[in-house]
Amino acid sequence: MKNLPAWMPALFLAGVMSSSFLGCLTVPSSEERVSTADRIAREAGFRKTQVRTAPFLLTAYAKIQSPGQPVHIYIEGDGYAWVTRSRVSGDPTPRRPLALELAAGDPAPNVVYLARPCQYTPMEMNLSCEDEAYWTAKRFSEEVVSSMDQAADYFVLGPPGQRADVKSPGIHLIGYSGGGTVAALLAARRQDVKSLRTVAGNLDPAGFNEFHEVSPMEEGSLDPMEVAEKLRSLPQYHFSGTEDRIVPPILAENFAKRSGNASCVHVMEVNGADHVNGWTEAWPRLLALPVACQADAG
Repeated sequence: MKNLPAWMPALFLAGVMSSSFLGCLTVPSSEERVSTADRIAREAGFRKTQVRTAPFLLTAYAKIQSPGQPVHIYIEGDGYAWVTRSRVSGDPTPRRPLALELAAGDPAPNVVYLARPCQYTPMEMNLSCEDEAYWTAKRFSEEVVSSMDQAADYFVLGPPGQRADVKSPGIHLIGYSGGGTVAALLAARRQDVKSLRTVAGNLDPAGFNEFHEVSPMEEGSLDPMEVAEKLRSLPQYHFSGTEDRIVPPILAENFAKRSGNASCVHVMEVNGADHVNGWTEAWPRLLALPVACQADAG
């Protein structure tokens, strides 16, 4: 058996909690998890798409009703990364796709849900996913963020080779849990991001590790805290649950403080929400909150 990293138990706990199946011994099969996402997307009027990027084939669900208008892009959490504290999952597809549930409730005309690398896509179609590190130790690596960046281009600019004179209409990024980490990292490298929202987002991985008393992730993982100041002028809202024991509110507060701009970077604690529960019910209200930079007083 491979040596296990010290940070793994916290990630395992987060994966279990995000499944929303605490207390259940039966894990839905890969096919059942895909079927669940297909149903949620279909009922919301989304179309399933697979986007070829380097080095991953990503699965997405999209509803584009007003081409040329801004796009809301939702990024999924870390998913079902661990089966037990000592065994990595062979398929990180979430047992409950919370980011997809949030996207399905978004009334915007253009909404895209991006699964993380190796989620929902058959492994035989995704040779890079032979490396399980892409949903464990390397889940915030350059390869992962670059792949998500390419997928965003696909939906705002069109397929490669068909982008002559196409200008991005702009995107609003929304990330759940580890998807919030990716969303912040993605926002830092794009010029067309109009706003950033995170839900139970792990915006301070070092703080996360300290909270759970585990060692840092391996070298090569990107840290959103390092881009917080770069994003200081981007309108942002970071939502944390008062009952979240996986990604506590202090992590979003740390990110906001690092940015150094309280007029643009807002944080809010959602009463009663934990890492999984309470978000779909609260999302219509939270999504309606204006995300803007407030004028300086006086």
